[in-house]
Amino acid sequence: MPNRPSAMKRLRQDKKKRERNKAIKSRLRTEQNRFDRMMERGDLQEAEQQASLLTKLLQRAAHKNILHVNKAARKQAQFQSQLNELRQVKSASS
Repeated sequence: MPNRPSAMKRLRQDKKKRERNKAIKSRLRTEQNRFDRMMERGDLQEAEQQASLLTKLLQRAAHKNILHVNKAARKQAQFQSQLNELRQVKSASS
């Protein structure tokens, strides 16, 4: 336990930040799982909407330094790549 008032305040602030960051990361994982399930089903329209939501969440997390900017960009690129593959499969089967 810290003794100095400033250290005690920092401890309180860190706890709040940790809980906030944990909630945001949890939401990101949940939305990524939803996206994966949509891709498995082959639901292109819903997957596109989900990718848009994920992009928004990733950019917000990167802006708030919860995720590294490069990690957010890499994830967005992966989602777009998966969508493009699904689009090709859908257009080839049509």
